[in-house]
Amino acid sequence: MRNHDAIVIGTGQSGPALARRLVAAGQDVAIIERKFFGGTCVNTGCTPTKTLVASAYAAFLARRAGDYGVTIGGPVGVDMKAVKARKDAVVEASRLGVERSLKTLEGCTVYEGHARFIAEKEVAVNGSELAADRIFINVGARAAIPPIPGLEHVPYLTNSSMMDIDFLPAHLIILGGSYVGLEFAQVYRRFGSEVTVIELAPRLIAREDADVSQAVADFLKEEGIDVRVGSKVVGVEKRGNAIAVKVESAGAVSQVTGTHVLVAIGRRPNTDDLGLDKAGIATDARGYIQVDDQLRTSAAGIWALGDCNGRGAFTHTSWNDFEIVAANLLDNDQRRVSDRITAYALYTDPPLGHAGMTEAEVRKTGKPALISTMAMEDVSRAYEKGETKGFMKILVDRDSKQILGASLLGLAGDEVIHCILDLMYAKAPYTVMQRAMHIHPTVSEFVPTMLGELRPLQ
Repeated sequence: MRNHDAIVIGTGQSGPALARRLVAAGQDVAIIERKFFGGTCVNTGCTPTKTLVASAYAAFLARRAGDYGVTIGGPVGVDMKAVKARKDAVVEASRLGVERSLKTLEGCTVYEGHARFIAEKEVAVNGSELAADRIFINVGARAAIPPIPGLEHVPYLTNSSMMDIDFLPAHLIILGGSYVGLEFAQVYRRFGSEVTVIELAPRLIAREDADVSQAVADFLKEEGIDVRVGSKVVGVEKRGNAIAVKVESAGAVSQVTGTHVLVAIGRRPNTDDLGLDKAGIATDARGYIQVDDQLRTSAAGIWALGDCNGRGAFTHTSWNDFEIVAANLLDNDQRRVSDRITAYALYTDPPLGHAGMTEAEVRKTGKPALISTMAMEDVSRAYEKGETKGFMKILVDRDSKQILGASLLGLAGDEVIHCILDLMYAKAPYTVMQRAMHIHPTVSEFVPTMLGELRPLQ
């Protein structure tokens, strides 16, 4: 039995950062990784997908070159092997950076293999048994595979296996019209695939307001993506070199035939083979590790961070988990999960940046509120760049004058959202930003303008 002061299981966004803080505090740390250093974000999530988004945007913009008075000789082509090679190079640099930093970190021992609890404070990995008074679980999540008849007999793709593609699918059928599915839909459409998106809910990205969902659906359809909402997949079968997907919608059954199927219907935590019961760590019905407001599990001295705790499904929430745990343990700073404000982005083009409450959520509170909206075609920077799709929406509490939430669907919406988010964290009234002088020409400069045009939410 090898004793350490702390054991970190998993090298996703929060694990390595926490290991470094613990080592800096003088602790002897063991960190365990079963496969790829860097976790989902580096290997199959943010880093590779946004690299693909960039390649797809370049192809799309090149096809529009004439709109800007630029002439390109001949049709625009996409070399998928080169696209994948670029993506792989970006991922490899990030992954090796994480691995190198941990393996050269004095005071940190790296174990490679699958970790399992064998007792409350004991973990086994590749025949070694480790013990520590503090254990931190950062094992992430993976694609959930729904029980669709016939799916197990079809060579379907997930967000992970999509990373291995170096060819162009002739017709990609995507099961799931939410964040992961829509990003891949637009990317592969811009690469040249036919794309069909099948979503069970009555609209895409159903957690968003209806106007946001509709605007996203509109620009995806405009690019030639076949969007089918209110549609339930009732069967999948192989037909020669093709895959047939049976869909039930409004009581009628139809069929979509394509060459490849991507399953993008939710995520599930990587907790089913950790031996959590041996350590007395409670999970919910979906397998997420139950944690309190400071990310402590039901077992004393054990914390869960990142996607596996069900308290956020983003790289930035995982990083914030690290900050919360480190602050509480090492800085005598009582930070909590409930202190953070919901914020995320959808990386379609144009992107969606969201912070706080949706309009629907504000309405449910019944509290008096104010709202302001602006079409991106009225934003001079967007007009100048020829990227005018989308709109911006901000909601404010009428009495406290604090911003309740915002949805910015449009050029730079994923960046502009932060000026609103920071004001929300400051708990400052919207009038602070309304009186700020922003730089012209930018998208951000219209946020103060919008705050000067608030009207009652009817």
